[in-house]
Amino acid sequence: MDALSIGDVTHVASLNGTENYFEACTELLVPFGKIAMIDDPSTPLDVSKLKMKSVSLHLEFMFARSMFNAKDIQQQNVLLNRISELVDQGHIQTTSGENLGAINAQNLKLAHQQLETGKAIGKIVLAGF
Repeated sequence: MDALSIGDVTHVASLNGTENYFEACTELLVPFGKIAMIDDPSTPLDVSKLKMKSVSLHLEFMFARSMFNAKDIQQQNVLLNRISELVDQGHIQTTSGENLGAINAQNLKLAHQQLETGKAIGKIVLAGF
């Protein structure tokens, strides 16, 4: 991390494949850091590694408010509007990777093949929905 001039890692957003990077994340995080994850790891995570550093783990599910009719359901609108502002201001960038063009059987098969390699970076886009 020093070689990359990144400095202290206080927060980690784990969006995919958390089970593959969880141990590295816990090692990189400073004490009292935070890990947020949105995926569903395919294997159990050893969260005991977080205790010694007092790292907190935050789980997010996009539809939790609507599924459980949460009292703060309007907060979803506030959050989405804030994300939209940050995108418009250039503070957040899309995770779009490759655009394969129109959705059709050939492009869908190609997208699936790329995903199966486990090496796709960003989202694979198919247009025309």
